[in-house]
Amino acid sequence: MANSKRDLFLKRRLRVRNKLRKNNVGKLRLSIHRSNKNISAQLIDDVKGVTLASASSLEKDLGIIGKNNVEAATKVGAAIAERAKKAGVEVCYFDRGGFLFHGKVKALAEAAREGGLKF
Repeated sequence: MANSKRDLFLKRRLRVRNKLRKNNVGKLRLSIHRSNKNISAQLIDDVKGVTLASASSLEKDLGIIGKNNVEAATKVGAAIAERAKKAGVEVCYFDRGGFLFHGKVKALAEAAREGGLKF
């Protein structure tokens, strides 16, 4: 029986996350989620199980509701970097989940780096 797209995505996400956790013990995780309509990012402390900062294209103050493009991802990346600085975070690791590192995911990562996050 062939694996579905969803099964392959979940395998890829777990493979990426497990490798990252093994190599980045004690660091905070910048986790992203991309749907067909929106993109969001969270800065997570896995030791405490707490989300320190988050940003999403659904937020009204970012002014990008209804836009699913690279511009929206760039604004979300800049917002998460700004909120991470307010929380006192400068270093984290980038958890792309099962998503490929191109397009909106890459735009979010580059905007977060430009905003001052190091990963």
